[in-house]
Amino acid sequence: MDQTSTTSPWIKIFQPCSQLQLRLFCFHPSAAGASLFRLWHKYLLPTVEVCAIQLPGRETRIKESLINRWEDLLPPLAQALQPFVEEYPFVFFGHSLGGLISFEVARQLRAQKLPNPKYLFISGRRAPHIPIDKPLYEAPRDILIAKLCEYGGTSETVLHNQDLMELFIPILRADFTLNDKYIYSSEAPLEFPIVAFRGTNDTAVNSEQLSGWEQHTNSAFALHEFPGSHMFFQQEPKILIEAIAKPLKSLVP
Repeated sequence: MDQTSTTSPWIKIFQPCSQLQLRLFCFHPSAAGASLFRLWHKYLLPTVEVCAIQLPGRETRIKESLINRWEDLLPPLAQALQPFVEEYPFVFFGHSLGGLISFEVARQLRAQKLPNPKYLFISGRRAPHIPIDKPLYEAPRDILIAKLCEYGGTSETVLHNQDLMELFIPILRADFTLNDKYIYSSEAPLEFPIVAFRGTNDTAVNSEQLSGWEQHTNSAFALHEFPGSHMFFQQEPKILIEAIAKPLKSLVP
């Protein structure tokens, strides 16, 4: 099968795969971008291609308007994914807000009768039916910065650079708006396995909130915890990627 020649600002492939058999779509968390997954291919089989989702308003899309409404996000993202998901088997991984987006995109694909992911890997995000108890999208700047420090993953250099933070805060606020204003609508459970991950010191989600994902699948569910805080995998992604790669072996000949 020939690889799609479709290019899209929504999808960043840092290392195209010449022996492609399976795609891993990665959905980044709040205030991050596709570059979070730049080196993930190093830890995967050469037949697995990492496709990082890039939301507008950051990195390669810095000049585009930020999105803070679900109705503005899901249709164009699902449309961008369509030629890719119709071509090869695929799985979704999403961390934090990215986990929620990946879940809603999976439901959007199902509604459009497009292919489903073989797995949904969710990291650091409570189950979608559990509402946010402390919204942050309207929080003062100092509270947002304190929350970034608490979650980890943002360098001290960025946190203390006034110019960088002027760019960073609007992105964070838009992403938190998506996360905090999300309204769950009940649908039938998904038909493929869900695997959930968290750092044991994650203050954004506890084990019970993560376990809630089990009710959103009619297939298998598993939960894994790793040492660390909310961004437990950022510096050393290998242990997480290995946990993702293990069930993928059954999908790649």
